[in-house]
Amino acid sequence: MAELLSQDEIEARLGELDGWSRDGEAISKTYDRGDFVGSVEFVRRIVEPAEEMGHHPDLSISWSEVAVAITTHSAGGLTANDFELASRIDRL
Repeated sequence: MAELLSQDEIEARLGELDGWSRDGEAISKTYDRGDFVGSVEFVRRIVEPAEEMGHHPDLSISWSEVAVAITTHSAGGLTANDFELASRIDRL
């Protein structure tokens, strides 16, 4: 099982990510993709890194936006894997 990060580690890692924020036991970010097709395409692109890591974010699609929330459910909070996936999603 992945190891939970301390509050200090979480804050430090959040400082390394652009636009991500703490949302309870998850980190979250909303991406504007311009329109519905762009939003759906972005979600499709998230599949590859999520599957490679075996780590799947919670996703919500609206017309032009995709809200992403990441946590490690099995650990009951935030782990290094959450921040790695967030970083990979930012690079898409």
